[in-house]
Amino acid sequence: MSGQNIGYIRVSTFEQNTDRQLEGMKLDKVFIDKASGKDTRRPELEALMQFTRGGDTVFVHSMDRLARNLDDLRRIVQTLTGRGVRIQFVKESLCFTGDDSPMANLLLSVMGAFAEFERALIRERQLEGIALAKQKGVYKGRKRTLTVGQVASIRERVAAGEKKAQIAREFGISRETLYQYLKSVGNNNPTL
Repeated sequence: MSGQNIGYIRVSTFEQNTDRQLEGMKLDKVFIDKASGKDTRRPELEALMQFTRGGDTVFVHSMDRLARNLDDLRRIVQTLTGRGVRIQFVKESLCFTGDDSPMANLLLSVMGAFAEFERALIRERQLEGIALAKQKGVYKGRKRTLTVGQVASIRERVAAGEKKAQIAREFGISRETLYQYLKSVGNNNPTL
């Protein structure tokens, strides 16, 4: 009996489009995470780990979609291949089966290290660009999530004794963001 072809897709934010990953591939089941790769607790990845069986093949667009660092990449690949699951990285044209030669293990480590290095360079360039933009006075930062009216409503509800966690859920923000808005009261900056 041959196994299933399973896809794993990950994008970092809800706004990003998943269509280009594994486009046109015939897959029996697809798991899609909309979460940062640095977060090792991704619900769909955990579901994929539970779902796969020996003989299945997991297709991933590229190594950086599965993990952001080499340790996590190796752990995930070894866990799956140890159960008889093949992993195919489409962009890198690499397949790991568990009976891999020392050369295949070296390739996994080298390619994973390159992916981790590339991500670090991108982050470094991003921070440099932000610093330059701040120096020029053109950096505005992230758009505010809430309007001034919504912040006023939150403050009133908190003052009335409503639970902050519930209010944060209703407004679609984290509790930390809610606390930042509440903290901005003393700064006379209602938009944070």
